[in-house]
Amino acid sequence: MIKGKYASEPSSGITPADAAERFESQMSIKLVIADDHEVVRRGLVSLLAGSEVKIVGEAATGEEALRLTKKLKPDVVLLDIRMSGKDGLESLEKIRAEMPAVRVVMLSTFDNPTYVARAVAAGAHDYMLKGCTRAELIHSITGAAAGQLPMKAGELRRVATTMANRVATADPDIPLTQRETQVLRHMALGLSNKEIAQSLTISVETVKEHVQNILRKIAVGDRTQAAVWAVRRGLV
Repeated sequence: MIKGKYASEPSSGITPADAAERFESQMSIKLVIADDHEVVRRGLVSLLAGSEVKIVGEAATGEEALRLTKKLKPDVVLLDIRMSGKDGLESLEKIRAEMPAVRVVMLSTFDNPTYVARAVAAGAHDYMLKGCTRAELIHSITGAAAGQLPMKAGELRRVATTMANRVATADPDIPLTQRETQVLRHMALGLSNKEIAQSLTISVETVKEHVQNILRKIAVGDRTQAAVWAVRRGLV
């Protein structure tokens, strides 16, 4: 009888069950979920059961989400946009700054363009509503882990496209440069100077200069009036 070349080698001590668990770990997407409502967290655990998404940690606050993300190094964090203490947007900014390799999908009850725009500016990969289907949520999480673009029909994709648009309108009643038009779109979406600076990778002082120029050129007195002006002219 001819022995195989590995027959005399010592066993590695890994059982079939261990090997299966290791394989599953390598193939699954590690996820941390953060929501201040336990019923929502329990629902997400149930919803994602049996999928390629493996929940490795649960957080009830923004601070806990940040701590668990540092400790567990997940592929994706599913983050509620409004929580007690440090809210989801603050936590998003911290996670993206300290662990840029971790993707973040925001989860919200609010279909609010301002929240979406702020999430885009802070580096969210996607923005999902709590009324989405299981398939849509899994698609968003797996897409984030793979670095794919968010869903084409999703709110984040639409708002991000608006924010990225630097094309100046041909309307003679809109006497703005390309950059000023882009800044105005951000203003109309409710972003602060700091958030606009993050989104456009420019300084806050430069944003302030653009804002002053915009207010002067379109002859309005404040940001709210500028936002109304932009909406009425179809810029957002």
